[in-house]
Amino acid sequence: MSSLQNKIDFTVLVKVANANPNGDPLNGNRPRTTYAGQGEISDVCIKRKIRNRLQDMGESIFVQSAERSDDGFSSLSERAAGNITVYQSNDDYARQACEKWIDVRTFGQVFAFKSKDKKDGVSVGVRGPVSIHQAVSCSPVDINSMQITKSVNSEPAEGKSSDTMGTKHFVEFGLYRIKGSINVQLAEKTGFSEEDAELLKEALRTLFINDASAARPDGSMEVVSVYWWKHNNKIGQYSAAKVHDSLKVTLKDGVLVPSAVEDYEICIEPLPELEPEIIAGI
Repeated sequence: MSSLQNKIDFTVLVKVANANPNGDPLNGNRPRTTYAGQGEISDVCIKRKIRNRLQDMGESIFVQSAERSDDGFSSLSERAAGNITVYQSNDDYARQACEKWIDVRTFGQVFAFKSKDKKDGVSVGVRGPVSIHQAVSCSPVDINSMQITKSVNSEPAEGKSSDTMGTKHFVEFGLYRIKGSINVQLAEKTGFSEEDAELLKEALRTLFINDASAARPDGSMEVVSVYWWKHNNKIGQYSAAKVHDSLKVTLKDGVLVPSAVEDYEICIEPLPELEPEIIAGI
């Protein structure tokens, strides 16, 4: 595997139509929004989807969802203890973890687990090279809610119980922007390679494959495009902020409430000697 030599910045545009991209458990699972009314998707949610896609692609994942566990372990401590049994130091532990799991060498991980006898344990931190911002919609979003009901009793009862089962919330339409960067210096420490960067790009392009649910019906969330800036050196020709800001997404004249991607003008402000690769999403 070839080591990463060039800083990378990326942006992903995501279309949401009649779906709940990321519910807030402290607010009745309503889609997350800013105080200005723009939709949000947390960075943790995005990383979960990336991990799932990498796992689908055959990569070893440390932070697996319980329902997607593919190695027989039911907790992170069991997975760590079952795979790293002998190590000489904290650095050696981190090295083995990075070699074993792509999400550790991508996002980093804190290993803080007690041993069974509670006299000893492991406390190791790994800083990952890939940073992900929370996604924010390009315009304020409208959130609709509906009551959902059931037609059968969940438990034996006399007569029929109340029909009301709960409430579903969804974003009518939103164009969300995910921003991220890959730091070469941290990639050198974790072993994140050029091949890993290509896997990450493919995971972003196909982010919502196998992600359908009642809150996100198949086709309700779609990656419109991935913008991938590869600098010509390790630290980058421009700051990440300047690179991300070079992608301009604005409403077309006369559009007050967007209902489709076509309602936006999407253009790239040229940065000398830094052209992005533009990949259509799925």
